[in-house]
Amino acid sequence: MITAGTLHKRPLFTGDTRLSLLEDTLLGVFREHGWQPQAWAVFPNHYHCVALAPAGDGGLPLRDAVRCVHSLSARELNRLDSAPGRRVWFQYWDTRLTYEKSYYARINYTQNNPVKHGLVACAEQYAHCSAA
Repeated sequence: MITAGTLHKRPLFTGDTRLSLLEDTLLGVFREHGWQPQAWAVFPNHYHCVALAPAGDGGLPLRDAVRCVHSLSARELNRLDSAPGRRVWFQYWDTRLTYEKSYYARINYTQNNPVKHGLVACAEQYAHCSAA
């Protein structure tokens, strides 16, 4: 599971265009490099993603995939906002899920995060998560 936050938790990915930018970049980079997203939710100041690692020795290491997501999304966001060179991302945290119970708990947490934040009544109503 990966959780990443913007610098100073600033809500930089506001509005549907910017949220879609982050979601599309996250899913596109991960899939392109062999990762299989199982659950995700993106918000103006952070995101969560549970993904299966590439099989065998294939694919990009997680740190490189996250670095690519952050680089591409920051450059495009800064272009949209006319803010070249602005630092967007602070850091990310990852947890390797080794137990089935932990895996399902993190899937549930990720998919229900829009409800936890009070954005929607049920996760299926939030367009920028895997539950939609």
